[in-house]
Amino acid sequence: MSESATRPDEAGAVDPRLLEILVCPVTKGPLRYDRARGELVSEQAGLAYPIRDGIPIMLPDEARKLEG
Repeated sequence: MSESATRPDEAGAVDPRLLEILVCPVTKGPLRYDRARGELVSEQAGLAYPIRDGIPIMLPDEARKLEG
């Protein structure tokens, strides 16, 4: 795979192909990309995983709990 194929187009953005295969590590369910907040959201788990420098941080301890 070429370097350009793995690099996001803009700084901090996540490669769309990566978003297609990622699942919540807690529920193994789907994630919703919240571009405005820079997070991957698992509605089932009630968690939002941060994206830092274009890399999703898929650790439950790093995730923000969703409000009510």
